Amino acid sequence: MTLAVGSRPTLVRQVIDQLREQVASGQWPVGARIPTEPRLVEALGVGRNTVREAVRALVHAGVLECRQGSGTYVISSDEMSGAVTRRLAAARTAEAVEVRRAFEVEAARLAALRRTKKDLAALDGALADREAAWRSGRVSAFVEADAALHIVIVAAAHNAMLAELYASFDAAMRATIAEGVGGELHPDRYVDHTRLVDAIRAGDPDRAAAEAGAFLEV
Repeated sequence: MTLAVGSRPTLVRQVIDQLREQVASGQWPVGARIPTEPRLVEALGVGRNTVREAVRALVHAGVLECRQGSGTYVISSDEMSGAVTRRLAAARTAEAVEVRRAFEVEAARLAALRRTKKDLAALDGALADREAAWRSGRVSAFVEADAALHIVIVAAAHNAMLAELYASFDAAMRATIAEGVGGELHPDRYVDHTRLVDAIRAGDPDRAAAEAGAFLEV
């Protein structure tokens, strides 16, 4: 993976192409956290600033996203999906909620039809994590746990294109969750997702779709 020595602009372009290939090949799938900067420097054999510029370019393109205190994640498989991400980031909350509804209602319906035992175990774990995050009283923890549950539901739909499109919507989705709960976790803002998971477990697509859409009215 070490790159040939060349001029700085050329090296940056080579690193961008190498990182893009890691994403396109599926080695770093959408939703994955990429290696840390020191590990990339070691693997590529280039300077820290070169790696930093290449990562910054892919963040600007909407392929990667830096999350404070967590790392850098793949949010789309290419620049076209990244353009979708940037457009959604600029959307009004009502528009973003409508897009969430379009994705999540169909995902819940498909999940009820296609979920496996492994999916159900993942759903139970994600639901338990969401409940624990709510009890913790920390907004950031709840937003992450709520988002994680919805990602698991989409995964249970077993539609690769839907999963990729939903991943490109990740930042906007999290923003709608954060806005929905506000600055503090209050009981009157709590939305129970147990019935949604139960409908998926029961294999009832109509009920799962209805439950998924019920808390996304605009």
